[in-house]
Formats: sequence, structure tokens, C-alpha cells
Amino acid sequence: MRYFLLGWVLLCVLIVAVAGVRGGKTRRPPIEVFPDMDRQPKLRPQTFNEFFGNQLSSRVPVPGTIARGTSYEENEINTGHVAGTTNFIDNIPVPITRALVLRGQQRYDINCAPCHGPAGDGKGITSKYGMVAMANFHDARLVKMADGEIFNTITYGKNTMGAYGPNVTIMDRWAVIAYVRALQRSQLATFEDVPASMRATLKK
Repeated sequence: MRYFLLGWVLLCVLIVAVAGVRGGKTRRPPIEVFPDMDRQPKLRPQTFNEFFGNQLSSRVPVPGTIARGTSYEENEINTGHVAGTTNFIDNIPVPITRALVLRGQQRYDINCAPCHGPAGDGKGITSKYGMVAMANFHDARLVKMADGEIFNTITYGKNTMGAYGPNVTIMDRWAVIAYVRALQRSQLATFEDVPASMRATLKK
């Protein structure tokens, strides 16, 4: 037992001598147990690189190839345009289900609510920090706007709004639009919008 304690103390002294006391300053480089974790052979975007002929690290896709998972077809779902034209489609081109709207609510709360507000009235948390002129989804202009145009705005951005195409998938963009339409109905619906079978209940 005595030799074990002595060996333990010597081991602790050795570790402190090699690693140093936490908080101490030194000009010596740190000990690298796995150096390949610190310096990996990789390309950093937009930097100089001698490996390629044009000495640019950022590469364009090989001609004629498409990245796996990329939605490349020019159809209504992927572009928000009527196929073969520049006209926006009027309505969401995917089935509107409860699951789609709930997904849209989740994505809206993450990506849109900070600026446009939980109710879609343009009074998000950012308005308290000096950011103004956020779109109010209950304005007549946006209520009448084609769903394809809203999809285009989400994808590419507009005015002070940045592009969300790289961050929000195509189906999630349509889900957000479905939820925005639900928000508009919650604020702008009329008695005539209520199904006839339920109007008697509301009158009570």
C-alpha cells in the first residue's frame, strides 16, 4: 500500500509537470495527443489552394451532375411558378393537411416569428430592438398575394428579409405558407367563411 501511494504521488507530480497548472501561461504549443484532429487535410471555402489549376479552393459542380437530394426539376412545387412560365401559382401545390399546418407552425415559430410576430402582424421581438417595417401578413396586399410569390420571397428574400431557401426545405416552405394562411383566417375570417352546419352554433 505504501508503494502504491508513493507511485500515485509521483504520477500526479509527473502529470502536473508535463501538463502544467491550469490557468498558467506559456509560449509552448499545447500537447497534441491526436494531431490529426487539429490539422486535417481539408479545403476552406474562398481561400487560396495550390492543388487546383485556378488555385481556388471553392469548386463548382462537375458539369451535368446534380447533388444528391437536390430538387432540380422546374415544377410548381420546386419553384412556385407555373411550369414553363414566370407566373406565380395561386395556391399551394401540395395537399393541405393538419400535419402540414402543424409543421408550418413549428417552422414559422423558429424562422419567422422573431420578425413577423407570433400572430403574423409584424410585431416580433426584433421590433423592440429598432427593426421596423416588418411585413404584416394581415395586410390586404399579402392576403391577396399568390402562394407562389410568397414561396419565392421565402426562397430568395426581399428588401431587408434575407433568403431562407438554404435553411428551409421546399416542403417546409409550403408548410409555412399554409400556416400563414391559417393565421390570416384567424384574424380576417367572416361569418360566411364558417360552414353552414356550424353557423347555428356560433349564433348561440
